[in-house]
Amino acid sequence: MKRILESASRAGGVDLEAWESAIRTAVLIAGAKALEGLLQGIGVGRRREPVMCSCGTRMVSRGVREKTLLSILGPVAFARTMFQCPKCGRVCYPGDEALDVVGTTRTPGLRRMMARAGSRSTFKEGCEDLRIYAGIPVSPKDVERVAERIGEEMEAWRKQEAQEVVVEQGEQRVEKTIPVLYAEYDGTGVPMTKAEVAGRKGKQADGSARTREAKLGCVFTQTTTNKEGRPIRDPDSTTFVGAIETAEEFGWRIYAETRRRGLDQAARVVILGDGAVWILNLAETHFPGAILIVDLYHAKEHVSGLCKLLFSEETDLQRHRLRWWTDLEEGNIEKIVAEAKALLPRRGKNRKAALTEIAYLEKNRERMRYADFRAQGLFVGSGVVEAGCKTVIGQRLKQSGMEWSVRGANDIIALRCVMLSNRFEDYWESRCAS
Repeated sequence: MKRILESASRAGGVDLEAWESAIRTAVLIAGAKALEGLLQGIGVGRRREPVMCSCGTRMVSRGVREKTLLSILGPVAFARTMFQCPKCGRVCYPGDEALDVVGTTRTPGLRRMMARAGSRSTFKEGCEDLRIYAGIPVSPKDVERVAERIGEEMEAWRKQEAQEVVVEQGEQRVEKTIPVLYAEYDGTGVPMTKAEVAGRKGKQADGSARTREAKLGCVFTQTTTNKEGRPIRDPDSTTFVGAIETAEEFGWRIYAETRRRGLDQAARVVILGDGAVWILNLAETHFPGAILIVDLYHAKEHVSGLCKLLFSEETDLQRHRLRWWTDLEEGNIEKIVAEAKALLPRRGKNRKAALTEIAYLEKNRERMRYADFRAQGLFVGSGVVEAGCKTVIGQRLKQSGMEWSVRGANDIIALRCVMLSNRFEDYWESRCAS
């Protein structure tokens, strides 16, 4: 440290930034040496218990092997005993297991930093942030590998947790301590590599696909309303789950999350969505007693689309749209449907399209009683999950020029869901406990 500081002072003049950088470098070097000293003796020497292979054979010591660990302080040397199974040849390092560095040369602290950096911005930007803010030299590929591996491990942690939560389901009655629990879910496209969309139908001009749908769900609670009777989402109560997967798989994912969040303790359960068939099917399958509400904004879009099909004059279109939007907010769906049917053209494409919009309103009429829902102090818009699609997925996975594999995208989605659900520390604590 003394040599580094003397070198900085000999540069001449006053350069505070250079002195800061020099002192930080010296402190990190000293810290790495101290950490190296703490690691001495871990995973070496005599052991009280034999090291057993997964095949049931007692493993034998093959001497001490050294590897360099990259830590948040810099590189440190770590010597530990290697054990090998004389029967199947499997090798293990108990010292690596003790320090949680099995199969990696990066310490848990550095992996945590790299995962966070890789989840928030591009891997290249994450690499630059680590170099500038922490003085850690890693490549964009390093950040990618670590972030995706941590995301994969977080998904495995979530699955294990979900299985335990679902298995715990019992018949006993529980106290209803949560006034209202909401679940919202939706889908958004993620740009894919050509191999991931080969042969899939899509919305491009030639009928091919450029994206795969990522399904995202959020769960939150509501305890109170404001002075006007409008609902207030409980602070920090929103958690996210998501993946590129089938609707059936996602159904179990969102169901497990609602159970973890207290589904059994909820006095009322509300499912909010855009009225898509898969959204309603999952609600009926996993939440049979829930209140189903079609998002008001999407309902207004359908009414607006209906008006465009029925009226060619802009003044008529505007007048009916405003009037029907008022009817919609009051829950008078039957009135809109009756008036629209009376205005249907006798033939043509517009008639067929208008009948489709009318059928949508008729099918979902009980899920559009917005005046009644508001009188109960409930949300009638799915803005939370729509914002989630932009923040959880869009901001990270839909930047210009990005293309993902399904596996890579799901790893980053899992990582971001954990982080934006404020469960990042829960995950790391679970690693320490296991």
